[in-house]
Amino acid sequence: MADPIKTRLYVDSPLAEGQSVGLDHERAHFLRHVLRLDRGDSVAVFNGRDGEWRAAIDGFGKGWCSLTVAEQRREQDTAPDLWLLFAPLKKGRIDFVAEKATEMGVSRLWPVFTRRTDPNRVNIDRLRANAVEAAEQCERLSVPEMGEAVPLDRALAGWPADRRLYLCAEAGSARPVAEVLRDAPPGPAALLVGPEGGFDQSELDEITKLPFVVPVGLGPRILRADTAVVAALACWQSLAGDWTAGGSDRRPPFRAPIP
Repeated sequence: MADPIKTRLYVDSPLAEGQSVGLDHERAHFLRHVLRLDRGDSVAVFNGRDGEWRAAIDGFGKGWCSLTVAEQRREQDTAPDLWLLFAPLKKGRIDFVAEKATEMGVSRLWPVFTRRTDPNRVNIDRLRANAVEAAEQCERLSVPEMGEAVPLDRALAGWPADRRLYLCAEAGSARPVAEVLRDAPPGPAALLVGPEGGFDQSELDEITKLPFVVPVGLGPRILRADTAVVAALACWQSLAGDWTAGGSDRRPPFRAPIP
């Protein structure tokens, strides 16, 4: 079993035995002044491609820290091929979505503007920073890809034909999500969660006509958008993702993590 190391860092550098890794000012400050680590102390590093490695701190300078990669602690795993499309929320709640979706194994986070979306801009760098921090905390070996924030119709216009899109609709005639997922064939998947107040009805009518869209219901109560994200992801992971016991036959094929 790998030796316990509490501090994990996501890095962009290639990882291999003997590789030198430089950290920026923010991370150097965090290691030295927040965690009080010193030369020779160990941290775990991962980049989404090469697994997780133990690295030793070589030293600190003004605004920098250098590490030397020692040995691999875990081989790279694969993430479920699941995208999350969601209408942007106000700052604190979109941070929550990025964090929880990362913890729950989403491979791509994709903010999309609907007709009732309130925020009209998304800070993708902030979204990614929240995803990175969540991946570091939850022992994940990859960070979700970030899709460009675009209008929903633009995202759907180039949709891959083999990827089912589960539309998390308001309470109504949609089949319960658990029932749909139990019957669904394996394959690439995505979840779409709308804005506060729901989709515009004409927009909803257009979406449900698309051949790759499958409406699903999330129960009799109206959920806040961020609650709906967590509920939908929990259902998908427990019925079709990597929460399934022993690698269920219902699990969709996995793909290599996104660099």
